[in-house]
Amino acid sequence: MARVVRAGRLVAAVAAVSLLGGAVVGCGSGSGEGKPVAASEVPVRTSPIAAQLAGLPAVVDGARIVVGKPDAPRTAQVLVDPKCGHCARFEEAGGESLLKSAVAGQVKIEYLLASFLDRDGASGSVRAVNALRASADSGKFAEYHAAVFASQPKGKFTDELLLRIAYAVPGLRGAGFDAAVKEQKYKEWVAEAERGFEATGAQATPMVLVEGKPVGSKDGSLFDAGAFTETLKGVGIGA
Repeated sequence: MARVVRAGRLVAAVAAVSLLGGAVVGCGSGSGEGKPVAASEVPVRTSPIAAQLAGLPAVVDGARIVVGKPDAPRTAQVLVDPKCGHCARFEEAGGESLLKSAVAGQVKIEYLLASFLDRDGASGSVRAVNALRASADSGKFAEYHAAVFASQPKGKFTDELLLRIAYAVPGLRGAGFDAAVKEQKYKEWVAEAERGFEATGAQATPMVLVEGKPVGSKDGSLFDAGAFTETLKGVGIGA
């Protein structure tokens, strides 16, 4: 479970959605709206493994942000939208399992951050992805990424909330990061990342790809940490 903080390669793939128990589970283009909620009313949370994530390197590679040791033997691609509720469930379960494997040097993770849920600013996904990109400048992406999903609001992401969440990541807040968030410094990069997501052919998030093939979708293990650990072993990660 997330804990509360008191005070914040790109690949071609067939169109797919996550399946759980025979039902479609995933965020599509019609699920991103949300009414504004005061940032002060949103509980800010971080990952239980935040301290371990602090040591994970992250580099920007085109439209991707790559997390993990460069010499890791395997690579996984993660497609998520910050405002997708199912993505938040994944990040708390299978996403954490994947990050533990990255910490252990078993895999590097290529994040492709979508913002398709943000129609005319309805979800704040564009602002959230911009802030996530900005966090990479300080080497704080892995920690902040986890905190953003753990603190996903019922309404939309706002600059105020994104900055508040950043307080949960030691060393992230500062003039450079704050300005990048408020001025949407990386808005063009956000659009590039969204085009990259669309180029995969994916129709929903979350999705994890290993060697171009979705894993953990049909059996629903994306949403169960233990089960996804076994799924990863099945594709040679952590085996």
